[in-house]
Amino acid sequence: MENKERNFVNNCSFAGVKPAMAELPYPPIQVRQKNKNYADLLSVDYCGAVSELSAITQYINNENRLSCEHCSMAKTILGIAVAEMMHLQKLGEMIYLLGGEVDFVARQPRGGQKMWTPSYLAIPKKAQEMIREDIESEKAAINQYKLHMRAIGDNGVRAVLARIIKDEEYHIMLLLALAEELKD
Repeated sequence: MENKERNFVNNCSFAGVKPAMAELPYPPIQVRQKNKNYADLLSVDYCGAVSELSAITQYINNENRLSCEHCSMAKTILGIAVAEMMHLQKLGEMIYLLGGEVDFVARQPRGGQKMWTPSYLAIPKKAQEMIREDIESEKAAINQYKLHMRAIGDNGVRAVLARIIKDEEYHIMLLLALAEELKD
């Protein structure tokens, strides 16, 4: 009996994948003055349960699991993940400028802190469920950013958060289109 080796290959190339972002410029990263409370609020957006770090990790996991069977969908997901990485970077800059610590600890403005954990992630098995979870995560991020914008009196910080929201809304649009593709 002949023993035949079988190779499995992923032919999905991610060369040229660009960040999935609204075609609008970002405002400059600037703060009026140091403010630890604002930095703490942004640390929740940076690495809390609903955060850019959670989004990046969830999107990369989904992209990896989709790439063999749904290459074009995986490329879109990777583009969204890259945009979320840029958001994480911008939040980190603002946290630093506000006098906060840039690490993986979400600090609650009224005390308490929690280190980021993968338990924050939704890891569904089916593509439709992944996309549905991603849409819900984007909606939760938008709601949290709006809440934080109301609590932050620094116009520079608020302008960056408002611009990030534009990307999150764009991501929802892309994800809804992917959900429609999966219906066919």
